[in-house]
Amino acid sequence: MFAMKARRRGWIARAAALAVVAAALVFLAAAPAAADGSGLIFVSNEKSSTISILDGKTNTVIRSIKTCARPRGMHFSKDRKLFYVGCADDDLIAVYDTATARLVDRIRNIEEPETFDLHPDGSLLYVSNEEDATASVVDLATRKVIHTVDLGEEPEGVLFTSDGATVYVASEAANLVHVIDTASGEIRADILVDTRPRRFALTPDERELWVSAELAGMVDIIDTRTNKIIADIAFLPRGLRKEEVTPVDVLITRDGKTAFIALGRANHVAVVDVASRKVETYILVGKRPWGLALTRDEKTLYVANGLSDDLSIIDVASRRVLKSVPVGMVPYGILIDD
Repeated sequence: MFAMKARRRGWIARAAALAVVAAALVFLAAAPAAADGSGLIFVSNEKSSTISILDGKTNTVIRSIKTCARPRGMHFSKDRKLFYVGCADDDLIAVYDTATARLVDRIRNIEEPETFDLHPDGSLLYVSNEEDATASVVDLATRKVIHTVDLGEEPEGVLFTSDGATVYVASEAANLVHVIDTASGEIRADILVDTRPRRFALTPDERELWVSAELAGMVDIIDTRTNKIIADIAFLPRGLRKEEVTPVDVLITRDGKTAFIALGRANHVAVVDVASRKVETYILVGKRPWGLALTRDEKTLYVANGLSDDLSIIDVASRRVLKSVPVGMVPYGILIDD
């Protein structure tokens, strides 16, 4: 009898344990999954002062919103719940809710913002001010400019290192790359580069800084430990003259193997092997490609074509344009919420 009661108690205990496990599984099934991106793609259009919104699954424009005057550079907040848009002719940065594309704030008194980058901890924006020859440092908690750095004429590209200790800013008219110490807010070095530097990309190990030199038709490669140019890459798609090649945006894949360079008036994107620094191919896109953006899985490259008012959508594996999508007038920047 005692043995039977003991076995019964064991069955009851096991049944209770199974019930707990089942309840836990039901809870996990009902709990929301980890938040994914919306799949939306945002494109700033300088001349129409709009933002085109695309469905990333179908690559079709599903909405266009009127925004500030001459929207240019864009960047997500660290949690990607917001995105910032530089409004060059309104001297402000507009702040939008990513999920709804609703304007939620304006950061004012920023002279002609062009491009900018977010400090890795999400606290600051460094903004290039084209007309003032300065960079503004914006505290995102207070929405105020807390510091300005004097630069060369017509600053544009801005890029932080991953530790946030250094930020690079390109001055187009001065042919300089400024190396700024973010702790002190002072310029640590000025690097003379080829004509009209525009945008940057760092290799994953951050030992090389790639700088597009628009009017030189090339990319300069800087050793970040010595702040010296160690190599350059020239571009010349077949059938074009050297002066027609005007590189602007630069992207390097996360594995550090491949770089993409938008070649402006040459109407191509160059694909470069990073290790050998050799051009592997040129991809024909729309007119005057400037802005580039890769999906998170790096399978698709989006190209903003400023003079054909469209996006070229490239399959990275085959290096072929899958589709061209009309957007607003003079598309500039691209954000992908994936």
